[in-house]
Amino acid sequence: MKPIEIAREVPFSQEETFARLTDWMRHGEIVPLSTVRLTDTGFVVRTALGPIGFDDPMEIVQWDPPRFCRLEKRGRVIRGWAEISVWPTGSGSKIVWREVAHTTGVPRFLAGVEKAAGTALFRRLLKGLTRT
Repeated sequence: MKPIEIAREVPFSQEETFARLTDWMRHGEIVPLSTVRLTDTGFVVRTALGPIGFDDPMEIVQWDPPRFCRLEKRGRVIRGWAEISVWPTGSGSKIVWREVAHTTGVPRFLAGVEKAAGTALFRRLLKGLTRT
């Protein structure tokens, strides 16, 4: 599967931008129906509506603040990876968020729908995390 890639420029320093993007607890405030729990090696996003839900455990496998972070999605429901890159610009920072996320049980012919939903979700997340 080809990664989702979202790029955007923001008016914050590289350090502040990276800190905002890796504030894992805030992810749960922005992603609907989600809560976040920190672990020793990363975090778990719990997506649920009442008692029905699933965990999305993510392990931080590369950490180079304030430039780069790579996560591996190791759940039974969602598998894949995410990379967050941040570069300084003359007026702030440039973010590139790359991600491959596949939901178990989604047939290959629905990959386009899955990718469109993921793109919308990650755009919402980036917008929320970098709101001025």
